[in-house]
Amino acid sequence: MILEHIGLSQINGSLVVLDDVPGVSYDEVVELRLDNGTTRTGRVVMVEENRCVIQVFEGSSGLSLVNTRTVFTGHPMMMDLSPELQGRILDGLGRPIDGQGDIYPVARRDVNGAPINPVSRVYPRNYIHTGISSIDCLTTLIRGQKLPIFSGSGMRHNELAVQIVQQASVSDGSDFAIVFAAMGVKNDVAEYFRDSFVSTGAMDRVVMLLNLANDPIIERIITPRAALTVAEYLAFDLGKNVLVILTDMTSYCEALREFSSSKGEIPARKGFPGYLYSDLASLYERAGIIKGSTGSVTQIPILTMPGDDITHPIPDLTGYITEGQIVLDRAMDATGIYPPVAVLPSLSRLMKDGIGAGYTRDDHVTLANQLFACYAKVQDAKALASVIGEEELSESDKLLMQFGREFEHRFIGQGNTNRTMEETLDLGWELLAGLPRAALDRCDDQPLDTYYEPARKRRQQRQQALLNAQPAPQAK
Repeated sequence: MILEHIGLSQINGSLVVLDDVPGVSYDEVVELRLDNGTTRTGRVVMVEENRCVIQVFEGSSGLSLVNTRTVFTGHPMMMDLSPELQGRILDGLGRPIDGQGDIYPVARRDVNGAPINPVSRVYPRNYIHTGISSIDCLTTLIRGQKLPIFSGSGMRHNELAVQIVQQASVSDGSDFAIVFAAMGVKNDVAEYFRDSFVSTGAMDRVVMLLNLANDPIIERIITPRAALTVAEYLAFDLGKNVLVILTDMTSYCEALREFSSSKGEIPARKGFPGYLYSDLASLYERAGIIKGSTGSVTQIPILTMPGDDITHPIPDLTGYITEGQIVLDRAMDATGIYPPVAVLPSLSRLMKDGIGAGYTRDDHVTLANQLFACYAKVQDAKALASVIGEEELSESDKLLMQFGREFEHRFIGQGNTNRTMEETLDLGWELLAGLPRAALDRCDDQPLDTYYEPARKRRQQRQQALLNAQPAPQAK
């Protein structure tokens, strides 16, 4: 029997309080019916014996302490799921906003999901191709991995997210889908995402959830959970390899802080709730591969570090939970290098098991290690040059400086191009060919003979061709 509770005990912002309501569950969905015939939706966010606190999605403006009728549905927030979701644009709660009609569900699931049994997890292997050399070669994204992007306010992480959506693919030709969730974005940014996906044809494989900056914060807290519920359905029910991109997790965490403060909870670091770690883990740990399923859920959460501070609670806790990070560099971004990936602080902890022979190419591991090592030496040469000047450097250090410039502008700063894995690896060897063989101390003879020597010959031939093409000096 469904009971209707008339009246409210308190109204405080978007929170309303009811007394004498036994049997209410945490996270239960609530319907609030007003005298004008409209209905608002809420969620139980606190339960104390027979007293409960409800967060109203649409806000409490116009609610009456006397006449509001409240109905408890007896279930948590549910998500309508169907194969027709691909190509659709939804709001932060998973409701269609693209004008193409309602979703006719074949399943309905709790947006909070269910923990994956660790025994049922399969170790992530094989990679997802992004077409971006600094990611594919040096911080390879593995299926089932969670690999965040640490950016800063005003940097080009939105462009990078769009490029990944447009270019991402799997090498074995299996079904591939993308779930893209934007939280707390402005209208022009949301329009940029929508137009970019539609104009390039990428929208056909994308499920897009949009939570705008002027939408309720409680909706922002639901958005990543709704996105992951869609991803789990596509992966584990339909057998697809699903890439989930969540941007911006900082907006999500700030909404969580505001929500926690409104409930009167004791704050922890920087005012965030003490359960921020476990809340983020409840999202990030929904990535993975389940035994017996052909699908996988891979996550790329994008967050903007407040004040570019990587020790801030949001990137700090995210780094504890996830398997690496891709860090964007503001100095590179200022010089026009795109994507401005800072190679040295970036890493992918799972890449060693998803690259090499049988996955990418047999020289991938060796090449990545050597590029890292040489680029680290470039930083030492830069530091020395800032003291004594580049003209006073040794010949080996001058070659390193030249390598560093080429590496940043050709390998990292590739622009909006889509490189194959073969092109990326070949370019890496071509850049290393500008250094003497003795300087490559992370390589055995076999990859040097197979890849370095041919690349060195091609480089010398190209340089000679450029010299021959230059006009001869005019005689006086």
